[in-house]
Amino acid sequence: MADFKPGEMDVTVQEKTFAGFINFTKYSVVVIICTLIFMALVNG
Repeated sequence: MADFKPGEMDVTVQEKTFAGFINFTKYSVVVIICTLIFMALVNG
């Protein structure tokens, strides 16, 4: 097995993927909350 040396791996792709996932999650939550508020007002 290769010697593991912390901090040497290039993680830029993983960081971009994680940032994209976080942004997608934020916008999804906002859309879901807005949809629920809209449904509560229309059904009201």
